[in-house]
Amino acid sequence: MTPFPSAAHLASWAGMCPGSYESAGKRKGGKTRKGSPWLRRALVEAACAAARNKATHLAALYRRVAARRGKRKAAVAVGHRLLTIVYALLADGEVYQERDLTRLDERRRARVRQRALDQLHALGYTVTLAASAA
Repeated sequence: MTPFPSAAHLASWAGMCPGSYESAGKRKGGKTRKGSPWLRRALVEAACAAARNKATHLAALYRRVAARRGKRKAAVAVGHRLLTIVYALLADGEVYQERDLTRLDERRRARVRQRALDQLHALGYTVTLAASAA
């Protein structure tokens, strides 16, 4: 991995990093740059396979991005994440450890709860939270 100083350099070489087109302070999106079509195809195919497994961090990333951006862009995003993971594994010589999904779900619930409280506060309501007896 010595030709690439970082995972971002590898992703850029492979053509898997997101483009950035900005004008007047507004993000207008962007296309990924040209890279190896075979590597890109293999990464996107691996990303689609990883997205089918429901209990992984990569599948959660796919679902999050696909809800906002669409399935194809989500596959490219997961392919990018796979490439950065592979770089880290090869550069450091470590074994892959899957991230804990329960912690991610708790963070998402906390963000949703705080957003709802902020919206009610902006509308002029005072809310006190009490745990439900489930």
